[in-house]
Amino acid sequence: MNNECLFCKIINQDIPSHKIYENEYVYAFLDIFPVTDGHTLIIPKVHAENLTKTPDLYLVEVAKAKKVVAELLQEKLDGVKGFNYVSNQEAIAKQVVFHYHEHILPKFKVDEGFLHDKNVNLKYATLEDVFNEISK
Repeated sequence: MNNECLFCKIINQDIPSHKIYENEYVYAFLDIFPVTDGHTLIIPKVHAENLTKTPDLYLVEVAKAKKVVAELLQEKLDGVKGFNYVSNQEAIAKQVVFHYHEHILPKFKVDEGFLHDKNVNLKYATLEDVFNEISK
């Protein structure tokens, strides 16, 4: 773990998050700047700057977790019609936190925003509202 890394601090519970899934290898939580309701980040529990620097075991576990989280979001959030799965690598590609992570973006309608678009049509007022819906 990297003591300076935001996501490492979240994994270590030094910074609070709305965790929706966790296992030995990954941690999944709601993005604090959601593009869509249920916008989730999945991060490996090993510090690696990006996908190409992440050990294969953790890449496999992130992929498996993406499926579990997508199924959970599909089941718990009304109206999910699809998903975008997004990962950015390096600043030129708009990576902001340099700890490998995957975004899961539930899609509710055709013209919803993409990763860096602003979506003002969120159904839930707060992350707590989304978290409570997913946690039922």
